[in-house]
Amino acid sequence: MNLTLKIWRQAGPDTQGELVTYPVTDISEDMSFLEMLDVLNEQLTESGDEPVAFDSDCREGICGMCSLMINGEAHGPEVTTTCQLHMRTFTDGDTITIEPWRAQAFPLVRDLIVDRSAFDRIIQAGGFVSVNTGAAVEANNLQVQKHKADRAFDTATCIGCGACVAACPNASGMLFLGAKITHLGELPQGQPERDSRVVKMLNQHDAEDFGGCQNLGECSAACPKEIPLDVISQLNRDFIKAKR
Repeated sequence: MNLTLKIWRQAGPDTQGELVTYPVTDISEDMSFLEMLDVLNEQLTESGDEPVAFDSDCREGICGMCSLMINGEAHGPEVTTTCQLHMRTFTDGDTITIEPWRAQAFPLVRDLIVDRSAFDRIIQAGGFVSVNTGAAVEANNLQVQKHKADRAFDTATCIGCGACVAACPNASGMLFLGAKITHLGELPQGQPERDSRVVKMLNQHDAEDFGGCQNLGECSAACPKEIPLDVISQLNRDFIKAKR
């Protein structure tokens, strides 16, 4: 498979960036997207050029580090992480445009890497439970209704990749925030700080310059873990209740 890549190159946050065109040849359809970029970087290194900087870690669809806009879609044309996107999704001769997340809250570091520590600060503001548990307790000691346990588990799958922010026209982080609020709000351990948590986390979300939510649904459509849009409704209900 022979491809033409148009990749955003930018040496730093204060420098001018541009799309640079690179041809790549003999790409196997069984490669992941990141493996294809590894091949490109090997070619650039051998020719004495600077390799493309991009984020990755587990490459198993778990960590959420592989944040790329591929042909204008967060993580590419399939509902998965970039590391689990395979080249068989594309066709021989395709031109693929690769860019970083575009959001004020995610400032660019270099090339395809952005700083997503705004998500970390939202979690630090209240995305935890402060319970002195001592030794591990019996698993069934706290009774949790099955539908609540299932919903907590489903929303806990959010990996904080930021695809929701990148896909949203307003660069809102409300799907991420709603997932974290719903996850803890469905469990008994999360109840003592439920009200203060949602207020603190939402205030931090706004302080980080994320946009507001208009319920367009682009965030949920782009989410590789398919977090449902109704977590934002849960977030709004919890916030209204907390402010009473």
